[in-house]
Amino acid sequence: MLSPLAQKIKDNISSSDLTIYDPVPIGDTNYWIPSSELEELLSYHLVGLNLEGLPLRTRSKIVKEEVCKALGYIPPTSFKKTQPRFLCQNFDVYTQKSNNLQIWNEEVSPSRRYVLIRISEEDIITKIKVVTGDIVSELDKTGKLTQKYQARLVGIPDDVKLLSDTDTHEIQDIISTYSGFDRHTSPTEYPTLGELMPINKIYHHLQTIVGKSFPYMGALQERNRGGFLHGLVCEALGYSSFKDDGKFPDVKHQLLEVKLQTSPTIDLGLFLPSNEGILDIPQINTQNVRMCDVRYAIFFGEVENDEVVITKFYLVTGKDFFTHFTQFGGMKVNKKLQIPLPANFL
Repeated sequence: MLSPLAQKIKDNISSSDLTIYDPVPIGDTNYWIPSSELEELLSYHLVGLNLEGLPLRTRSKIVKEEVCKALGYIPPTSFKKTQPRFLCQNFDVYTQKSNNLQIWNEEVSPSRRYVLIRISEEDIITKIKVVTGDIVSELDKTGKLTQKYQARLVGIPDDVKLLSDTDTHEIQDIISTYSGFDRHTSPTEYPTLGELMPINKIYHHLQTIVGKSFPYMGALQERNRGGFLHGLVCEALGYSSFKDDGKFPDVKHQLLEVKLQTSPTIDLGLFLPSNEGILDIPQINTQNVRMCDVRYAIFFGEVENDEVVITKFYLVTGKDFFTHFTQFGGMKVNKKLQIPLPANFL
């Protein structure tokens, strides 16, 4: 059974004259399929498909035809060599029997998607995963695909400070309608009109985390420490439970990215916070959400007796980020790469 949003968008596409070569505006609430729903539609239609005995070229064509049907598009008689192959929803398809992902380091954006299809030894599709460029870059342990962006805190005398007095101009009308949200709402839901807190209200809630602590758990447990902090953030904002889907931004419902720092260097990944690229998030009241509209909650912690104690907290919009933090690093190599996927990734 498909979710209401996935079914609605598929029905809209089926009822339209759109082809896979017609780019849909990112975030369009009628025709753009967000990554979670894209994965859902493809899994629902393709998992279990038997490709046994088919030549590679035929198999590739059938998979692409079934992808079209899964999303509500009529498959073309032949597929053009566009980049990406599915211009309509800004993604490419990779069929994987091994854990080796072969990819071109083409230009990536916050909304560029990669559909990874796992095929078993018996040639049956067993799993589908949709990932974005930033996640692909995290898998590249060689550092050959990208050199991540980083930033450093310098010269802020205050330990706790709201660095952006207001949200970006583009979402002012949206945050002005804030009236609260049900505490049982998931932090990973898409933001909606009336439920997106202004940045000063987020600051008011999150500054209470300064002084709190949680287990350090050793140098290699960065992800688990981040989970503890995310839990504190969700609780402070008024959510009844903590949830993290591993996608940007961490608290999607509030357009909030959370950073835990035990050193001055802040890892930013593949995209700069000031990037004006549109995010893979449905439009809010016909307004696209951009990377630079996201709010960054940056917590600094000190390790004391195997515990991390939060000592500093700053809140800033992506747009204002480099007014207060110094950037270094950036992209470098552009070529075809073999990226080993973790054993349990797909």
